[in-house]
Amino acid sequence: MSTKLATAHVIPKTVNGVTVDDLSKTIDAIKATPAIAKFKFRIRNEWVDASLNRSTADTFYGAGQEQSRPKPFMLEADEPPVLLGKDTAANSGEHLLHALASCLTTSMVYHAAARGIHIEEVESSLEGDVDLQGFLGLDKNVRKGFQGIRVNFKIKADVPDEKLQEISQLGPGYSPVFDSLTNGVPVSVTAERL
Repeated sequence: MSTKLATAHVIPKTVNGVTVDDLSKTIDAIKATPAIAKFKFRIRNEWVDASLNRSTADTFYGAGQEQSRPKPFMLEADEPPVLLGKDTAANSGEHLLHALASCLTTSMVYHAAARGIHIEEVESSLEGDVDLQGFLGLDKNVRKGFQGIRVNFKIKADVPDEKLQEISQLGPGYSPVFDSLTNGVPVSVTAERL
């Protein structure tokens, strides 16, 4: 008489859509080999016409090797008509706000998942102030970039109010984009002939 052993099928634990076991394995791998934590993201940008630019995000370096996506992502930036554009895409300032929003949200969700905190929904609104006198070179005392950015989160989670505030600070506490904006980052610019 033959007997079959029942194979236990283990369902990975997910919190906020994040597979917590995989997150733990990633953390352990980086602790064991810190060099695999180094990533290099890149885009290629082409000017199309007037204020329209198109960027391609394809390859990047991470986990100790070159990584390639099955299909590159295309990102476009334009300006609204009041800024002499054709309004065919979000402008670069809006892209920056999107990068900040998405990085804050992802950082919050991942770190909450690592703590076993279930989040049902997250929405955010961002607003940034720019004075064109800086961009146009009309007043050297006016900053060319954002003078201030405000982020407001709406979070649905079954936690007390003080825990909700704690969750909201996970984003700024761990977000690479937030850190880059608030602490600055060296940027070098070079040019060569096409």
